[in-house]
Amino acid sequence: MDSQKLIDQYIEIVKSDEDTFYRDYLETVDKVENSSAIYKGKPVPFLYQPMFFTKKDIETFESIGRTLMSITNKVVSKYKESPEFRKKFGYSKLLEELILADHGYDVSVPIGRFDIFYGGGDNFKFCELNTDGSSAMNEDNTIARILLETKAIEKMKENYEIRYFELIYKWVDESISIFREFNPSIEKPNVAIVDFEESGTPYEFEEFRKAYVNKGYNAVIADPRELKYTNGALYYNDMKIDLVYRRIVTRELIDRSDEIQDFINAYKDKAVCVIGPIKSQIMHNKIIFKILHDEDVLEMFTEDEKEYIKKHIPYTKEFKGDKEVYDEVLKNKDKYIIKPTDLYASKGVYAGRDFTLDEWKEKLDKCWNNDYLYQEYCVPFTRDFVEFEDGKVKVSKFGHIIGLFMYNEKLAGMYTRVGKNSIISGVTDYYTVPNVLVEGK
Repeated sequence: MDSQKLIDQYIEIVKSDEDTFYRDYLETVDKVENSSAIYKGKPVPFLYQPMFFTKKDIETFESIGRTLMSITNKVVSKYKESPEFRKKFGYSKLLEELILADHGYDVSVPIGRFDIFYGGGDNFKFCELNTDGSSAMNEDNTIARILLETKAIEKMKENYEIRYFELIYKWVDESISIFREFNPSIEKPNVAIVDFEESGTPYEFEEFRKAYVNKGYNAVIADPRELKYTNGALYYNDMKIDLVYRRIVTRELIDRSDEIQDFINAYKDKAVCVIGPIKSQIMHNKIIFKILHDEDVLEMFTEDEKEYIKKHIPYTKEFKGDKEVYDEVLKNKDKYIIKPTDLYASKGVYAGRDFTLDEWKEKLDKCWNNDYLYQEYCVPFTRDFVEFEDGKVKVSKFGHIIGLFMYNEKLAGMYTRVGKNSIISGVTDYYTVPNVLVEGK
């Protein structure tokens, strides 16, 4: 059994009775619109077909994650011990100070979503490494539960066991496990899910809050500006906070540090367990793609890890300095994509193939010497997905990006976006498709 066989079977099922499955699709749309799968005030766009994975795919993802975690831990250790190595990142004095602060437990990247272009087996390339602020667990799980109740999937279940990857309660358990290392004396830590109110994803935060409460913990959603550090403890109103699930992205934390001095001081003093630590920024910033290819950095790794980096981390350089760099990216526009070093949700990301030469030059002029990277453009792998057009089944090819959620350095599940554009993201036309494991009965 492989994924392509499952896709073909699913499409044949939907084609076999277009009217029935179209009506079912419309009911599914209504269920999603009335669910917690809301992003920026709107229902998350989705397709009437999940992303099918086999046990072999999951074993591959676990292997990808293990190797990346090994590389991550070596990079973080080098950053802590080598002032010369730290210069490669160009971080501010405050950010460097926070990265070097002891965060009170062993794991440096307790949560991450690592996005890959995946063609099966060893055929993959990394697109983005998201650590602090990793999101979209609720999107995947909510739509997965709804799709698993559709008539088409019920038909598939006649021959297969199909399940989704639960991501909310699993994180609660992993975060509490990490907290136990930080402070084993507190049986029931009080939890704050922390982000700036205007930046957060409230529907997702509420799902996490409910999960903590259902597991027996006091939990609140808090803006970091509302946290007060007094008498050696961090408080939200009258509640002493023991564990912070940090959803603030580090860029915003640093840019707005003057607004949240109590939170920062509590972090420095190890007065509260913050998951994840500011160290996660080392792998989150896109400059890591460039740094990993530096010859002196490659020497840190095993031969297998060097091969992994060269094969799976796209070639990346800083978009600045020598005019030859500018000319190379301009003249070979279809080969490259340019990205800001530290924004998220694909903000400011441009693929050369989306523009005429004049339009591309205009983009490059704005980004040159302005904290941008240029990177080899990776063509997304495609899969066939069912769409409905005027009530009729249409099968289209969609490029896809698969995000591997790693909790406490272990694979927890996936998040997949699909689209037909050169860039697949929440700021372009995209769909979320939930990820399911399919096994024979």
